Amino acid sequence: MERLRAAATTEPGRLRIIGAVLAALVLLFGVVTVWEVSDRVAAAEDVVGRSQPLSADAASIYRSLADADTASSSGFLAGADEPREVRKRYEEDIAGASRLLVSAAANTAADEDSRKQIALLGEQLPRYTGLMEQARATNKQGLPLGGAYLRHANEQMSTQLLPAAQRLYEAETGRLHRDHDSARALPLASLGTGLLALAALVWAQRRTYRHTNRVFNHGLVAATAASLAVLLWLAVGHGLARSALAEARTDGQESLKVLNDARIAALQARANENLTLIARGAVLAEDKKSDKYDVDFAADMKDLDAGLAKAGRLADDAPGREPVARAADAVRQWKQRHAAARETDLRGDYEDALPQVIGDKDHKDSSGASFDRVDASLEQALAHEQQEFTLAARDGLGALGGLTTGSAALAVVGAGAALLGIGRRLSEYR
Repeated sequence: MERLRAAATTEPGRLRIIGAVLAALVLLFGVVTVWEVSDRVAAAEDVVGRSQPLSADAASIYRSLADADTASSSGFLAGADEPREVRKRYEEDIAGASRLLVSAAANTAADEDSRKQIALLGEQLPRYTGLMEQARATNKQGLPLGGAYLRHANEQMSTQLLPAAQRLYEAETGRLHRDHDSARALPLASLGTGLLALAALVWAQRRTYRHTNRVFNHGLVAATAASLAVLLWLAVGHGLARSALAEARTDGQESLKVLNDARIAALQARANENLTLIARGAVLAEDKKSDKYDVDFAADMKDLDAGLAKAGRLADDAPGREPVARAADAVRQWKQRHAAARETDLRGDYEDALPQVIGDKDHKDSSGASFDRVDASLEQALAHEQQEFTLAARDGLGALGGLTTGSAALAVVGAGAALLGIGRRLSEYR
């Protein structure tokens, strides 16, 4: 300490201290920038490659389960002549949900809530499929007990499987939002140390000018230029990344959530429409007068209308708006056909109402055909918004490309230049 005080009493000693401080500040700026940018890059990579795909998979698990329930009720209504394509759709949904659960279990090891929901789904799914097979076998024998098995399976789906899938989706979407926020967090420490390093370099050059009347010290100018380059690169690169990631969230992720919710509402509405015919008024709503499944159908259709309206507002281009508009048209058609089928059923003409719902060779314009149009349109809209999200998120990640390596290299150059600049001044005292 005494030696440091002694050195500070002479100009060469002061210059050595100034050189060391300048080099340390520039290097600190580089280190902090590398640290913060690496953290943002890792978070952005997680958004693109982990958390968003997991959120999408969780939504797919929900959709697969809801679609399996819809397909099973459609097949049940067909009786012993269950269409092969309906059975295939059910089996593919169950297989898809099982496969996605295995994938989710392998990728959510650190998330306790997600693990809990995956375990619950893995436990309950075989029970559901067992009930469905009992319902199917009994229905093929023409026994009325099949309807009870089906309603029990639907209740398990509604009260156990779908809520667990919803909680899994919310947990994974929450992780996506956390990763997104981390990727967009301002690099305040880097900006602060960068400004401090620049201020110190400017002060050192002003001091040199006062002592020597030389306008420029080439070493200090080079150090200032290197530090300024890192600071500008950091500000512009991170600004572009924040903008792209914000676009991915508002124009992509929000649209995906709304479209997923709308598609789920459509699937649940279709299942309730089928169950209205299967139960034949055996299950009443809370008012003890109305058919529970018909009431639930109306609520689901209301949610579907609201979801499509919001999705239309969020869509920012024609490829995004057009499938949503087609889905909305199909929903209006679906409501009309459902009302006609429901009126026929309430008149006691079940045999004529059934083909109006599930369709046959003489009833191509069934409510089921309208549902298929809704589902296909929403699938197309989801694919488009998923692509939009991925492109925007990758743009955000790309904006940070090279910044860690570049800032480290420029910091080393800047620190070396600062030492050289001070060294030139020291040489004047030899």
